[in-house]
Amino acid sequence: MKKINFDAIVGLFVLAGFLAFVYMSLQLGEFSVFSVEKTYSVQAKFGNVSGLKRGAIIEMAGVNVGKVSSISLGENDQAQVQLQINNGVKITDDAIASIKTQGIIGDKYIKISQGGSEELLTNGGFISETESAVDLEELVSKYIFGKV
Repeated sequence: MKKINFDAIVGLFVLAGFLAFVYMSLQLGEFSVFSVEKTYSVQAKFGNVSGLKRGAIIEMAGVNVGKVSSISLGENDQAQVQLQINNGVKITDDAIASIKTQGIIGDKYIKISQGGSEELLTNGGFISETESAVDLEELVSKYIFGKV
């Protein structure tokens, strides 16, 4: 009888440990089952998105306002980036989207700078003013070979 109780307690601890592991894996992977964030989608085209990844953050005035949902090659060999912006955030139609780097060799993210227009982007809108990523390797090679 004592062996059965001991086995049941050990089984419950193993099950609790497994459930905790699954929960932590989902949280660290930024996958959410219970909370649904309300977002809208905006597109932007860049000449170069070197180092930008799906899931990269989008900042405005230093505040995280969304994530990059997809990156694909669009027309005219430009990268087309799909941005998921949180619903409470309003972006003007003349905003500028720039690809920046956190630190010297950190992750890439998109910084949005608001314009002066009164018109706002809606779901499916398009940011026309963009600044591509600075390719550090290309700059160094131009400097070394005297093409600056």
